[in-house]
Amino acid sequence: MRVIAGEWRGRKLVAPQGDTTRPTADRTRETLFSMLASRVGSFEGLYVADLFAGSGALGIEALSRGAAHCLFGEQDREALDALRTNLAALGAGSRAQVRAGSVLALGPAPRPFDLLLFDPPYDTGAACVALDKMSRLGWVGPESWISIETAQKEKVAVNGYEIEVERRVGKAKLSLLRSFAS
Repeated sequence: MRVIAGEWRGRKLVAPQGDTTRPTADRTRETLFSMLASRVGSFEGLYVADLFAGSGALGIEALSRGAAHCLFGEQDREALDALRTNLAALGAGSRAQVRAGSVLALGPAPRPFDLLLFDPPYDTGAACVALDKMSRLGWVGPESWISIETAQKEKVAVNGYEIEVERRVGKAKLSLLRSFAS
């Protein structure tokens, strides 16, 4: 697993041991960030949340492309170790914050995020539940983009949000959402 583009392009990332965490494949990340770039434009200065972060590959990709800050939310101990190792190896600590614990236990946001990246375990519906809760806690603003990675046949539906685009890549489905208020 490597960073696809930007400041840390080509740098290797470590993944957690075992099969508890399913790292997003390079090809899937490349497709996701292509989808985002055509809508967001530059990642420069974005305030990003990588939720169900695992190794942190999605948030690290955003930071590598110029995001100002990324909050990583993860509860698995092995994944947290890999995430912290990756951030340290890249010297990303000043632009990153790691929250250990369930994404569903995160409280109110200090400000809305520009980009929220959800990559929960497949076939759980966890991203939709988390997005619904986080919307009420100020994590999402009228200009926010939301990315949800699921299994191909998993339904993505959250009240107040519409799917702008979906792509299938390997076993994954990538959905980009915006709030109806956008």
